[in-house]
Amino acid sequence: MQNLIRPPRPPPLPPPLPPLGPNFPIGNYILERRNRRRYKERLIYKERLMWYLITLVMRLELQTRNQKPKDEWVIVIEEKMEQVLREDAITSWDKHCIYIVPHNLKQNDRNSYFPETVSLGPYHHGNRHLRPMDHHKWRAVNMVMKRNEQGIDMYINAMKELEMRARACYEGPINLNSKEFIKMLILDGCFVLELFRGAYKENGFLELGYDRKDPVFAMRASMHSIQRDMVLLENQLPLFVLNRLLELQLGSRNQTGLVAHLAVRFFDPLMPTDEPLTKTDQLNLEYSLATDKAFDPFVMNSLGDKSGLHCLDAFRRSLLQSTKTERSLPQKRVYGGLRVVDKRKKQMIHCVTKLRDGGIKFRKRQSDRFWDIHFTNGYLEIPKLFIHDGTKSLFLNLIAFEQNHIDSSNDITSYIVFMDNLIDSPEDVGHLRDCGIIEHWLESDSEVADLFNRIGQDTIFDISRDSHLFGLSNAAKRYYLHNNKYYRKWNAWKKTLKQKYFDSPWGYISFFAALFLLILTSSQSYFAAYSYYRPPS
Repeated sequence: MQNLIRPPRPPPLPPPLPPLGPNFPIGNYILERRNRRRYKERLIYKERLMWYLITLVMRLELQTRNQKPKDEWVIVIEEKMEQVLREDAITSWDKHCIYIVPHNLKQNDRNSYFPETVSLGPYHHGNRHLRPMDHHKWRAVNMVMKRNEQGIDMYINAMKELEMRARACYEGPINLNSKEFIKMLILDGCFVLELFRGAYKENGFLELGYDRKDPVFAMRASMHSIQRDMVLLENQLPLFVLNRLLELQLGSRNQTGLVAHLAVRFFDPLMPTDEPLTKTDQLNLEYSLATDKAFDPFVMNSLGDKSGLHCLDAFRRSLLQSTKTERSLPQKRVYGGLRVVDKRKKQMIHCVTKLRDGGIKFRKRQSDRFWDIHFTNGYLEIPKLFIHDGTKSLFLNLIAFEQNHIDSSNDITSYIVFMDNLIDSPEDVGHLRDCGIIEHWLESDSEVADLFNRIGQDTIFDISRDSHLFGLSNAAKRYYLHNNKYYRKWNAWKKTLKQKYFDSPWGYISFFAALFLLILTSSQSYFAAYSYYRPPS
């Protein structure tokens, strides 16, 4: 019975409570609220951006209405100013040593500053009348590579290292890219070194491998024209470039000074003195080339820092060095402040004719340096000066270098101005020639006088009180002023006698005939008086 009784069923579960809100998931609700908020923010940002753009456009429109547009020439000026600022930022003014000759110096004698046969450096590179020499430059490079069994790569790499330093030596922009500039340094440098090494001794070109009848690399008449071009200020290569190329050829480092001495030996025919390169210096040079040992003539002669900036500077230093005198080297210019050069100070001394009227005499001084001038006891002693057809170009380029390079002394310029003051006429040149002071190969004394007068015409010069010629000029002026009043009368009498009575050979004949008759008459009178007072017994 008990198994037949079923257990009671559990009570049913209560129905679920109704939801408190709308019947959708809570996640969707949150996303919808966030999207609405972002949409409203986007609308707000869009409206603000539109208002900002509208106000910006209105502001620009108002500015354009109130301001006139810039003219094209104003824009061009602003661009030029920015270009100059960029160029100044990359220019090293203190490194400049090879300059463009100023126009005021070129205008009277343009040919003295421009090469006629060969171009060196970037200023005259590629000129049409100089292109034929480029072929011989390539010949020189090939000969160097063949003789030393070297490749061109090492020369290119060496010049790449020196490119920026070499560019900094030149004044003004250089219109050559990197490859063209490096090629120019190698061609011109090897060409110059072949000339230097071939000319330093007899048969030098034959030993280098050139033919005896070579049109360039032989001691021909054309060598004078090449030498003249290689001392032009605008036709120079930095000396450190030549030193590096020579180191590559000789296979040894530290060749500083050797190239400078080779240059001095090469330009020895242009020396304006009668003292050639000493035998001792020449033997030292040959020993240096044979043993690859550096030889610096300027260090030996206490000429200052190393061997110069370029070949013209090395040649100038060789002119100013002293081997027989104890006079110290001229010092660099020192400026105590800014000042304007007074052209009246160029008159350092009177001309030869006036100085002779004042009792000053001239004689040749035995010295190997043309600037070694002395004045003692009324005698102006001047070393001998050689003048040839290349002297004018040489002096003009030396003056141009001293005028442009602020670290250079003005000793060459002061000497030229001094000689320009002495020489005003062909008569002045004739007297200096008779005294053995001047020897020239020009057609006449008039050309020599014109040479010095033209050189000193546009030279800007202010003599320093520390200059050797400053004290000498003052001493000569004092002597001239002190003796001028006495010698003036005597010279005036001599001039009157010469013009009135001795203007022809017949005047001299008449004078001596009258003098002879006067002596006879005096003798006759004497013997007549003697016989009267002392009659014969």
